[in-house]
Amino acid sequence: MTVTTDKPVGVLAVLRRTPVPVRYLLGGVLVNQLGAFVQTFMVLYLVFRGFSAGHAGAAVAAFSVGLVLGGFVGGEMVQLIGPRGTITAAMLASAVFLTMVPLFGRPGHFGPLLATLLLAGLASQSYRPAAAMLLSDLMPADIRVMGFSMMRIALNLGAALSPLIASGLILLNWNLLLWFDGATALAYAILARWLLPDVRVDRGAPDAAVPAKISTRAAYGTLLRDGRFWFFLASVMIGTVIYVQYTIALPLKISSEEKSTGLYSAILVTASTVLILCELKITTYVARWPGHVAATVGTVLMGLGVAGFAVSGGSAVALIACTIVFVFGIMVNGPTMFAYPATFPAQVKARYISAHQATFGLGLAVGPLFGVAAWIGLGNGVWWLCGGLSLVAALCALLGMKPSAKAAAYER
Repeated sequence: MTVTTDKPVGVLAVLRRTPVPVRYLLGGVLVNQLGAFVQTFMVLYLVFRGFSAGHAGAAVAAFSVGLVLGGFVGGEMVQLIGPRGTITAAMLASAVFLTMVPLFGRPGHFGPLLATLLLAGLASQSYRPAAAMLLSDLMPADIRVMGFSMMRIALNLGAALSPLIASGLILLNWNLLLWFDGATALAYAILARWLLPDVRVDRGAPDAAVPAKISTRAAYGTLLRDGRFWFFLASVMIGTVIYVQYTIALPLKISSEEKSTGLYSAILVTASTVLILCELKITTYVARWPGHVAATVGTVLMGLGVAGFAVSGGSAVALIACTIVFVFGIMVNGPTMFAYPATFPAQVKARYISAHQATFGLGLAVGPLFGVAAWIGLGNGVWWLCGGLSLVAALCALLGMKPSAKAAAYER
């Protein structure tokens, strides 16, 4: 893949070329994300219901474990029942388990609560490999990265609006958080069943390295032997842990410097606004770069942004400026890295996508633990550590995504 000199495709042109089923898919992602309250509000919900902080934290950890497992389960479901069937089944299961949480949301039912949240996390994450698979199959190849950018925008827009919805629901009844979450999952299941095409996994023509028909064991064997993809997963894992810190270590920093919570809210609003308004336009340019260049440059920019927090001196202007640099890094590397697993042969693509989604989920689960421990041990030095780790992640992205000499020669 080489840098092209063609004029970038405009955002409106991409939107016009986006197939109708992809629009339904992205609409479902947005609807589902509007009710994604568990990780954000579950601790507060359980403390309100009488659980200790420790039990509430363990419950969120169970949900996070489910997210990691869901990435792999979703990949296998895609192979068995196709992307549409996977999204429908996963969202129906998610709706059931989320609405069950209030039944066990009181002391004395901690065991069933943990099991329910683990299954809810598993179901909630299982749809993502299917959504990525369907998006990669339906979106025209030359604007596929733009498709993944649109999916990220749908996720971010939902994440930006969901706290506003949650604040209103909490005023009425805390249980409405879970019921609304279940309702949005049910709505996505209905949308998927009736509006998405039933595209089955295409076994594809034989690939030089992968046979036309391949068992589950052989597919994962191929993945396990793919050392370059492991570098890519390492970059995803490290990058996700760094990404989480602007919601974990950053508020700890702001609080320790006795700044108002309004400053942190302003930073979050700035990050969401920049992502939603700018990512698709930036992707029109970045999509023309070789994938390893976009991933490496974006990850380095992320590192510069978080390292800047260390020297911000508590200045609101400096913190917001560093946040913008950090967000630009995410916009540069995010769509390309999310699209990358979908470039593998059809026989193994679902497993590569599921491995990526599981790694991303693991980073989201580990990130808060890392952030709190690093802040306690290093204080403001956590940002220098994150800056250094971003260089490691950038190197892993370069090693994992740069085409091999053999592949480059083949393309020529």
